[in-house]
Amino acid sequence: MQLIIIRAVFVLVVAGMSVRLARTVGNFVNPYLAFIVLMLTAVGIVAGDLFTPRKRIQTISAIYFGIIVGLILSNLVQSAFEPTLTALPADVQLAISQLLMIFICYICVSTLLQTKDDFRFIIPYMEFSKEVKGARPLVLDTSVVIDGRIADVAETRVIDQPFIVPRFVLQELQGIADSSDKLRRNRGRRGLDILNRLQKSPGIEVKIHDAEIPELAGVREVDQRLVILAKHLQGKVVTNDYNLNKIARLQGVDVINLNDLANAMKPIVLPGEGLTVKLIKRGEEVGQGVGYLDDGTMVVTEQGAYHLGEIVRLTVTSVLQTSAGRMIFGRIDSPAPSSNRAAAGADAKKHQGRDEEV
Repeated sequence: MQLIIIRAVFVLVVAGMSVRLARTVGNFVNPYLAFIVLMLTAVGIVAGDLFTPRKRIQTISAIYFGIIVGLILSNLVQSAFEPTLTALPADVQLAISQLLMIFICYICVSTLLQTKDDFRFIIPYMEFSKEVKGARPLVLDTSVVIDGRIADVAETRVIDQPFIVPRFVLQELQGIADSSDKLRRNRGRRGLDILNRLQKSPGIEVKIHDAEIPELAGVREVDQRLVILAKHLQGKVVTNDYNLNKIARLQGVDVINLNDLANAMKPIVLPGEGLTVKLIKRGEEVGQGVGYLDDGTMVVTEQGAYHLGEIVRLTVTSVLQTSAGRMIFGRIDSPAPSSNRAAAGADAKKHQGRDEEV
């Protein structure tokens, strides 16, 4: 609504100024023609504004500074060549000055548009370059968005950095959501729902990054593009992909592995401690039984294959920690079986009865 009001006011102001200007130049040109040209220019500007809703501040800044620098340089060039141009007629001087100004402004705007993402303007003895202020942003991977746990972590308010979702990650999610395979389609829709949840959560800042940086030119792999973008933004990659974790670390980019974070939050189990677990399947080695704790930690039990479906008490022998998760190894405690204990109790009662009779 505010944009509609601004555009309407702009057209009305241009119309008023056009009427005034048409009256002023009426002696030189047709006033109606001047009015029509100015109004068509205003309508063209508004139409261009309507058809480009997602403007980038880098582009606007590049055009603005390019025009300013072009005007300054053209003025300096004209001042330098003014003695040479004095011999020419006034109309020729004016034409040369205007062409020179247009040419220099075009060169300046074109140069800044091609280097706008570097946002670097050099002034004699002083250089201003883009710096990252505040917390370093977190660049989200496709897998971590589909996983969904990042939303639960963010809602605990332990993370105060802004989340960056690259445009190519969003496009990959949309492609997965439109897949003909039902499982992939559900995963893609889950990822889009997680992003929507993050955007609606108070206190969580989510930005869709669609800037085109020169380093991404020609790079097609999503993992490599993520690493390049994180390095450009001086941020961190958030993922649960083991391969992306390795690639990012090799290139000097910090990584937050969600699996490592989940493992760090699990209770610590030391060798020698006791656990109670239900064995549900056989292990890879002969005689092993496998069960799971409430947090999903795998427990491998020696000689547990003979107790499948039972809840057993075991002693922890070792713990293996990896990026994929935590594995606990143990052996079953050896109490007397329940049937043997019952038989032993019956024999004890029988002997006690005989002693009483004697």
